[in-house]
Amino acid sequence: MSYIAKPKVSHPKSPRNKLGLTERDYEGAVSTLCAGCGHDSITAAIIQAVFELGIEPHMLAKMSGIGCSSKTPAYFVSQAHGFNSVHGRMASVTTGANAANRDLTYIGVSGDGDSLSIGMGQFAHVIRRNLNMCYVIENNGVYGLTKGQYSASADVGSIAKKAAPNRQMPIDPVSTAIGLGATYIARSFSGDKHQLVPLIKGALMHEGFALLDVISPCVTFNDNEGSTKSYAHTRKHFHHVIDADFIPPSDEIVAAYNEGESMPVKLHDGSKIVFRKLDKDYDPTSRAAAFSFLRDSIHKGEIITGLLYIDEGVGDMHSDAGTVATPLSKLSYDELNPGAGELAKLMGRYR
Repeated sequence: MSYIAKPKVSHPKSPRNKLGLTERDYEGAVSTLCAGCGHDSITAAIIQAVFELGIEPHMLAKMSGIGCSSKTPAYFVSQAHGFNSVHGRMASVTTGANAANRDLTYIGVSGDGDSLSIGMGQFAHVIRRNLNMCYVIENNGVYGLTKGQYSASADVGSIAKKAAPNRQMPIDPVSTAIGLGATYIARSFSGDKHQLVPLIKGALMHEGFALLDVISPCVTFNDNEGSTKSYAHTRKHFHHVIDADFIPPSDEIVAAYNEGESMPVKLHDGSKIVFRKLDKDYDPTSRAAAFSFLRDSIHKGEIITGLLYIDEGVGDMHSDAGTVATPLSKLSYDELNPGAGELAKLMGRYR
């Protein structure tokens, strides 16, 4: 795979974040994806999100598996850490990296095939462990790298180019994540940057596992009439339940919202997500209500977008395991070595 570096040129009056960096400083290589691919729109949203959050590039870890989606990390934050793992194994590699260095901000970019087919077992267990990461699924319903076969997220009756209608039931990553216990669940559309950017920011700052399922049409194999993952179908059928805005703790914009029109949720770092409710009866803190609402919407043929569920009362993998606050990668050998006596006691449990 070849990458073309972007020229490091920016306007002298370009906006800068709290680190003094511009958006250009968060870019990566030139994309080699098809022109018009929704994945590139997601890349642009990620760049804007990490720029506005002021994340230090060297404190970001970009993880991926195999597929068109897994090329995405090459296209943003070139100065970040990165690991392109084997097919379907991004979750376990991220778990190992997070276990060694909890100080980094982890963002994993996967696809519907990478996560819901070969990687389904990995996907389930990274949710179960509530790993502190932002997990983005670029969902297009096909295997783009292998010429457009249906993936596990293709809807019944959906028609890809040069293929018979799909007859197998799809796996919905959002409903699956609700059932498995994920603590931040959202869905968006690659063509809706206004909604997507704050959802990414909220996912990055959430303590625990954050899933963001993004409908991202494949313009080469699955953007035709009859496809339920096309631009036309998504724009026609997507339905906002909650528009989310991300409010940094130092920003007093939160005071501008009228009482009764917003629902602020405080994140662990002190930041807030403010929800503007389009449906006053919808409660994003109820797992049962979220699951029921999603199933009803699927039967109606609606694509529900927005922040669908959030739970901040559950600890992440490190708090559950009782690990030390210092990243393991920064501990000395003497601190990591329990000694012969403790090792003997540990091994004695298995005899």
